[in-house]
Amino acid sequence: MSGPTDRRIITELATRGYNADREAVTLLAGAADPDEMVARAIETAPDDAFKITGEHVRSLLSSEPRDPPRESNTDPSVSPAKTEASATDGGAVAPVETEEESGTETPAEPIEPADPTSTEPADSAGAKGRVPTDPEKRFVEILGDITDQSTGTGEYTDFVTVFRDRYEQLAGKLRGRVNHRPADAIRSMPGGGDAEMIGMVNDIRSTASGHWLIELEDTTGVFPCLIMKDREIADLVSEIVYDEVIAVRGTLADDAGILFTDEIFFPDVPHTHRSKTADRHVQAALISDVHVGSQEFAAGAWSRFSDWLHTEEAQSVEYLLIAGDMVEGVGVYPNQDEELSTIDIYEQYEEFTEYLKEVPGDLEIIMIPGNHDAVRLAEPQPAFDEELRGIMSAHDARITGNPSTVTIEGVSVLMYHGMSLDEMIADLPEKKASYDSPEKAMYHLLKKRHVAPKYGGKMRIAPEERDYLVIDEVPDIFHTGHVHKLGFGTYHNVTAINSGCWQAQTAFQRSVNIDPDVGYAPIVDLDTLDVTARKFS
Repeated sequence: MSGPTDRRIITELATRGYNADREAVTLLAGAADPDEMVARAIETAPDDAFKITGEHVRSLLSSEPRDPPRESNTDPSVSPAKTEASATDGGAVAPVETEEESGTETPAEPIEPADPTSTEPADSAGAKGRVPTDPEKRFVEILGDITDQSTGTGEYTDFVTVFRDRYEQLAGKLRGRVNHRPADAIRSMPGGGDAEMIGMVNDIRSTASGHWLIELEDTTGVFPCLIMKDREIADLVSEIVYDEVIAVRGTLADDAGILFTDEIFFPDVPHTHRSKTADRHVQAALISDVHVGSQEFAAGAWSRFSDWLHTEEAQSVEYLLIAGDMVEGVGVYPNQDEELSTIDIYEQYEEFTEYLKEVPGDLEIIMIPGNHDAVRLAEPQPAFDEELRGIMSAHDARITGNPSTVTIEGVSVLMYHGMSLDEMIADLPEKKASYDSPEKAMYHLLKKRHVAPKYGGKMRIAPEERDYLVIDEVPDIFHTGHVHKLGFGTYHNVTAINSGCWQAQTAFQRSVNIDPDVGYAPIVDLDTLDVTARKFS
């Protein structure tokens, strides 16, 4: 806990519109006359400054004799109160909307942003610091965490088990829509009759005539389904990927050797789905891809974000959800060491923890790993091991696996880092999924009710007793990262958010023409599910 003098200094600075780093507070508290030194520090601060720095205080102390500073008893896990900080270049805050589409895919309505033209310092605007919130009002529950539940050994039978479980889970969501007959039973049916089947996509290929042939596999075998190119449902073929589970309805050929398909069904989110909301006004900040340890880490944007969280304007932000890639990692891609500011992986996590300490200590923080983090690459990913948890202990952050469903204030948030988004964007037509609109790829994952349906590409899937990647219960919010692009919208009343990143463009991203969205923090009103994307870069 901070001592009385420390707290008095922090309060005085806050009422005058200033924040201070820890070194500055320590030096001010150790001065012969702390109150006089605080007044001098404010009087001599640069006109555009919002933070009193240790360097500034040292310059004042060096000009007069003083007693050695006393040892500070400031708890490093509790950040000092901070006043309103600029979001971009002196106060600009940018809401971001995604392109509106027809049907049920619509952009989430943003909250009215702060004045983007304001450049007044916080004290002249009359801003106050954040008041610690009551943790007794909060409720957090974590479901679907693979941590300490992994049983896979990598044997062939393990893969059979996980895919069989995937089929059973998703088939259960389709059985109410079709009268499923097993593949072996359909083979014995007379030709010309109607048939319906639920199966996992085993193959997709075009015929010489331009029609589409899809092989569906269930627990009894494989059956071919033909989609004629002139049928309206032919457009849906471009959405289908290997290993997902779908249902079809159609008519058997005269020899019953093929099913002429009339309808295709996905497990999907029901059109009748209604999301839950919190019963009080409370907000959550959803971010990802911090990448501490990279030369391109946007430290300035992070500081502006953490400063803003300490302001009265951010008083309702009580939750911070981080969807993976806390650090840049080591050996993730060739020649990565040439782009690192910190080579040692443990030092990267130590640096990340110091940055995490900058956010308010009363925030409820929930984190999952990503593909740059020091956990297994195959999904589902367990949470960080005990050593890394010990390093990332700031503010008692909750650490869970990837993916996990986190319920906060009654609102369920499916947190998934998002490696499969690369596969979806590569496989689907650009109009249906792209890096510029990552939320569209997320809509397809919701439609397939699986966060990583395709196996055998870039995605690595760990075989387990059950498929933890199935979206069993429909979430209220679907939160991903990984692709370093900002996008949000709604799909069948599910709010989908990809939260951008805190890393400027890397050499690899330049090579693949990805321009990252840096320094954004989507803020969600949990009582309405409205979204505002605040920009701090």
